[in-house]
Amino acid sequence: MYHEALPSVRASVLHVWRICLTLPPMKTLTVRLPDAVVMEIEQESRLRRVSKSDIVRERLLRKSRSAAGGSIRQTIADLIGSVEGLPPTLSRNKKKYLAENIRAKKTDRR
Repeated sequence: MYHEALPSVRASVLHVWRICLTLPPMKTLTVRLPDAVVMEIEQESRLRRVSKSDIVRERLLRKSRSAAGGSIRQTIADLIGSVEGLPPTLSRNKKKYLAENIRAKKTDRR
């Protein structure tokens, strides 16, 4: 009976070992979480049969990708209109304003 169960155990151990060999080296980070979040992670870990570290890693990567996936306009929305005294057509006429700015600086040096 012991020998009958052995191949499946050996296969699962080898499978886990192979997965561990393909993971890049990672650093350890200790994080303090609220009890509710820990219970949620533990429940998901049991349901999916993966480690809690895998769950946390996936959530962090998903969050960073969604944050990075926002449009540039959303990323800089708080900066739009925050600089006073610029012409409203600056984005459409950058060459004109850049040339004027360079000429003005050259005349200031003289």
